[in-house]
Amino acid sequence: MDPSTLAGPLYLLAILAERRLLRRVGGDLRGYERRDAWTSILCGATAVIAWIPIQLATFALASWLWQHRLLDLGGGVLGWAVILVGWDFSFYWQHRAEHEVRLLWGGHVTHHSSRYFNYSTALRQSWTPWAGPLFVAPWALLGIRPEMIIVAGGWNLIYQFWIHTEAVGRLPGWVEAWLNTPSHHRVHHGANPQYLDRNYGGVLIVWDRLFGTFAAEGERVVYGLTKNVEGYNLLWVQLHEYVAIARDLWGRPPWRRALRYVFGSPTWRAQQS
Repeated sequence: MDPSTLAGPLYLLAILAERRLLRRVGGDLRGYERRDAWTSILCGATAVIAWIPIQLATFALASWLWQHRLLDLGGGVLGWAVILVGWDFSFYWQHRAEHEVRLLWGGHVTHHSSRYFNYSTALRQSWTPWAGPLFVAPWALLGIRPEMIIVAGGWNLIYQFWIHTEAVGRLPGWVEAWLNTPSHHRVHHGANPQYLDRNYGGVLIVWDRLFGTFAAEGERVVYGLTKNVEGYNLLWVQLHEYVAIARDLWGRPPWRRALRYVFGSPTWRAQQS
């Protein structure tokens, strides 16, 4: 039911086209690095399999909540309008939580680990976005059918693919005001201090404007993490932050500190040193 799982060939064609375009344009754009791009592509190919139990859990939870629904918005225009906007609203808060809770960051950090920003980076997906069902399945209570929740998530992910590029500059003002664009998403992938934890939106950027997490693109973006992952080992790219959490817990710190290591901000450890 998830349309994003069928879009693989289109993603690869877009990667080839963008790579060729960036080679022609040249300039100071970062472009592609072969090992980095292959790591990202492998992350995307394997994530499709890793997401199967998460998608099943989303559908199962939504199906159970559907039995206790307050409304039935149907499968027409109203139902689709609510879930497409609602899914994006839920994505904003899930995405924000993934930046603010270290255990969730342990999965999401994979997507930010590339020091390049191109269509292959869009495929550098985590194997463990396991909080997703908790954020999107509750829409079934408000009358959205479980299969519609899954489909809406796929379309949201497809939209987010095209905004991972340096080849597109700023778009007309009304577009930049309402929608997530390459300019806004470049900010989100920036390690510059003023860009950290900004622009969480999926399709709509209005959530960031409403909830105080918006930043406009100004200074040239430096992509990656404040402490970058070295190498291109697929397992390490996916699991390095979980390993770091385990190392912090290995010495059996006091339980309050242990909870902070797991559920506190990803920057909390650095703040203590």
